[in-house]
Amino acid sequence: MINRYEVYETNQMIAEENLDVRTITLGISLLDCIDADLDKLNENIYNKITTVAKDLVKTGEKIEQEFGIPIVNKRISITPVALIGGAACKSPEDFVTIAKTLDKAAKEVDVNFIGGYSALVSKSMTKSDENLIRSVPQALACTDRICSSINVGSTKTGINMDAVRLCGEIVKKTAEATKENDSLGCAKLVVFCNAPDDNPFMAGAFLGVTEGDAVINVGVSGPGVVKHAIEQVRGKGFEELCETIKKTAFKVTRVGQLVAGEASKRLGIPFGIIDLSLAPTPAIGDSVAEILEEIGLERVGAPGTTAALAMLNDQVKKGGVMASSYVGGLSGAFIPVSEDKGMIDAVEMGALTIEKLEAMTCVCSVGLDMIAIPGKTSASTISGIIADEMAIGMVNQKTTAVRLIPVIGKDVGETAEFGGLLGYAPIIPVNEYDCSAFVNRKGRIPAPVHSFKN
Repeated sequence: MINRYEVYETNQMIAEENLDVRTITLGISLLDCIDADLDKLNENIYNKITTVAKDLVKTGEKIEQEFGIPIVNKRISITPVALIGGAACKSPEDFVTIAKTLDKAAKEVDVNFIGGYSALVSKSMTKSDENLIRSVPQALACTDRICSSINVGSTKTGINMDAVRLCGEIVKKTAEATKENDSLGCAKLVVFCNAPDDNPFMAGAFLGVTEGDAVINVGVSGPGVVKHAIEQVRGKGFEELCETIKKTAFKVTRVGQLVAGEASKRLGIPFGIIDLSLAPTPAIGDSVAEILEEIGLERVGAPGTTAALAMLNDQVKKGGVMASSYVGGLSGAFIPVSEDKGMIDAVEMGALTIEKLEAMTCVCSVGLDMIAIPGKTSASTISGIIADEMAIGMVNQKTTAVRLIPVIGKDVGETAEFGGLLGYAPIIPVNEYDCSAFVNRKGRIPAPVHSFKN
């Protein structure tokens, strides 16, 4: 049982160390909205979302006021739209009408993002999947609150290289379609391997088909809290360091558990999971990079960075799983560049490269996240980077993702401005040697041998 004393204990964390509940995400199944008539489908989608989510924001704000816990975002995730629109949508333009409906519904219930403009194509693509993927640039350019994700690989199925190649092209087209805003559309598009069904964080959130009609998933965040805690064991051994991280993660996750329970009770919607990821922001003192530097690195990117991140990720999970009955989503530590002041500084100083970031993704929660690259980068190079990251996820049986932003009109040495939680990012160089002959091979990279577990 969680009591209010546990919340009051965190007052300093909230006031001085940037502790917050990053998001309450309401998952809504749209399977019962399916209709062969496009207008009727859009009507069903709008009515379902605005009915089920009508009290989400108001409830979140009441919990904030009563418990004094900042809840930064209230969001919605939905059944992947490629599945919902298959019967009615015969072209990419048809899918764009659904994107506009989702955007309208998101604004009506006042959530900041709605995730699930998605396709699951780890083995192959249906015509509906392909139409949705091809619609993404236009959909993200003409909406404000839509997030899109494409799952192109898994440990069980391998990597769908046809989808990887297409995604490289789509990332580039999305950048062009939103070039007036530093290619902001790409910040709302993520490509996954082993995407989880219950992730509450954007841009990758969607409601998996194994989920119920509605569910409450909560994402907590506390990089500043962890950094402050480990400052107290500076110079001590790994045992003391690990114990400190675990205990801190436990306290942070308990706050999320309390909020999730309250939201579930007040909305009358089942609780799903707590995602205990350390999700940074551009604010000073709210950085995963600063945690790694407090552990003992002069600058994130130095030798030892991957080992330090692996330890941090593991201890966060060990502490968090004791604090909640259901831990899921991504859970661990995020390493987005634009959303983490320490990461931004490391890139600007030359301490952190895209190759080192790729190595770090082997042991963190997600992957190459919110990385601004030169706008001239080719679609095939983007596809090659996606393929590399998908391979890490496939072979290591973990979730990996790519959220690259080729900023049209800008090059290395310049900065892209995204605003808010998305922050800003220096343009990072990428390897310009050609990989198109590899990317253009058709078909699928087979699943690794250790995927055969039946």
